Amino acid sequence: MSEFRRIVTGHDANGRSIVVSDGPSTDTMGSLINFWSIDTVPADYNAPDPSVPGKPMGLEPAPGGVKFRFFQIQPDKAVAHVPREELWEFARQRFIEMGAEHALVDRTRHPAMHKTETVDFIILLSGEITLLLDEADVPMKPFDVVIQRGTNHAWVNTGDEVATLVAVLVGGG
Repeated sequence: MSEFRRIVTGHDANGRSIVVSDGPSTDTMGSLINFWSIDTVPADYNAPDPSVPGKPMGLEPAPGGVKFRFFQIQPDKAVAHVPREELWEFARQRFIEMGAEHALVDRTRHPAMHKTETVDFIILLSGEITLLLDEADVPMKPFDVVIQRGTNHAWVNTGDEVATLVAVLVGGG
């Protein structure tokens, strides 16, 4: 997994803008890198940093909350030798770790097919990805944007390099 720099701003005692932290995000789990999350909108910009090492990451934000993250998808070629049952179990375990086993509603097409109660704004930054839906396969190229509205989906890396995507997830309900 790549390391991504996160710069967080804030205010000093005189109300002047400052850098509060500068370094890699500590809120990571495998190929997910959370940069920030808020529980409610409007956001409290003086709230403490929500990134707590060892705290469960969670797939979805709270209803009305927001998560901002990068995620990376390995090329399918990298796992082509792994038996299908192992891929299914690995994906299930990852969703359990995020407290999101409920999101695995229909994995008929892919082991990581999931459906969240969110509206997601997703941009492919690098690599080759196919968005897999129940009834469609959508090839994407860098800087294509997906507005994911609570639909069952998965991501398939059809290329030779790791694909990196950015996502802003808005909690629904």
